[in-house]
Amino acid sequence: MTRPIWDRLVGQDQVVAELSHAVADAELIRRGEHGPGMTHAWLITGPPGSGRSTAATCFATALVCPEDGCGVCETCRKAPLGGHPDVEIATASGVNYLVDEARELRLRASMAPIVSPWHVIVMEDADRMNDFAVNALLKSLEEPPPHTVWILCAPSVEDVLPTIVSRTRHVPLRTPSSADVAQLLVDNYGVDIAMASFAARASQGHIGRARALARDEHARLRRQEVLRLPFQLQDVPSCFTCAANLLAAATEDAHAITGPIDEIELADLQAEYGEGAGGITQARMKKLMASAVKALLAKQKTRRTRTIRDQVDRALVDLMGMYRDVLVVQLDGTVPLINEEMSPQLTQLAARSSQNDTGRRLQAISYCRQQVDANVTPLLALESLMVELKDPWIRVA
Repeated sequence: MTRPIWDRLVGQDQVVAELSHAVADAELIRRGEHGPGMTHAWLITGPPGSGRSTAATCFATALVCPEDGCGVCETCRKAPLGGHPDVEIATASGVNYLVDEARELRLRASMAPIVSPWHVIVMEDADRMNDFAVNALLKSLEEPPPHTVWILCAPSVEDVLPTIVSRTRHVPLRTPSSADVAQLLVDNYGVDIAMASFAARASQGHIGRARALARDEHARLRRQEVLRLPFQLQDVPSCFTCAANLLAAATEDAHAITGPIDEIELADLQAEYGEGAGGITQARMKKLMASAVKALLAKQKTRRTRTIRDQVDRALVDLMGMYRDVLVVQLDGTVPLINEEMSPQLTQLAARSSQNDTGRRLQAISYCRQQVDANVTPLLALESLMVELKDPWIRVA
């Protein structure tokens, strides 16, 4: 019987069973008995929105909860948010984990648990580690202290170095079905069934995206703006305009996400250095705080850059879903459409091009996503993409 904490994980019954078994065996290990279902280092993989972070934090919570994840105690409320002293949730401060961040994690991993049997470190986006960061962690992953558990998250095993894979137990997640996501929206957030069905389809199984589409009108309007782009690509100048507009929207949304966080961090830093004090204290504060503020602003700039790229990628996924639907129409396919409500527009696009055209457009979007992920200047990548969406054969002309 699974514990309520696992109710947060959607459409992953096999994963829940495996991790629940590990929690039970962890108790055996703590008593000095044999527990093969539990190990010290885990790698949880799955496509965006599948629930990697949710699975990791649920697992961590169940390990430190006195009732193996009851879902209602103080531990179960605080641990998934990083508010428990024995559960650490690590995220990269910038585009990638720096070697200093990896060394700091290694140091913290050596510390004994405070109030629980286990000290659990959840590392989100482990695929963002460079070689130096990985090398700094390898020893701790291979031979951690007896009560330390590492839980790493990544899109796939191919996205992390083989040295990480060989030192961890792999748990793959799948994309939740639209029905599972819709039911989650209805049950947990009180979303109307029609809206929940739309959001589940449009998000392509991405739970966070589905939640945003179901509850935020701005997210729905942004998506509509993206899906209108193919109809606005009339000539090269219009391609450049569409690229600039897409990036501007992504930048605005990214600033809306990071802005409040930036303000809180800066206020906390200023309070730490005694802002508001007078006389000599105030003069010293300004001098001492200067380097700390500079470092914080650099960190915040890097986070904004990463968030902008994430927002651009989200728009590209929506475009890819649209052209996928166009191809389904062209092939007279029977699979459900992602953008069912746009059936007339999809038919129009399908009639204006061939199956080969659509295939090339899908390839162009995929390539653009790779470029953005590889830190190519987003505007250049988007301008190239828009030209290719207008004329998918331009690369072979």
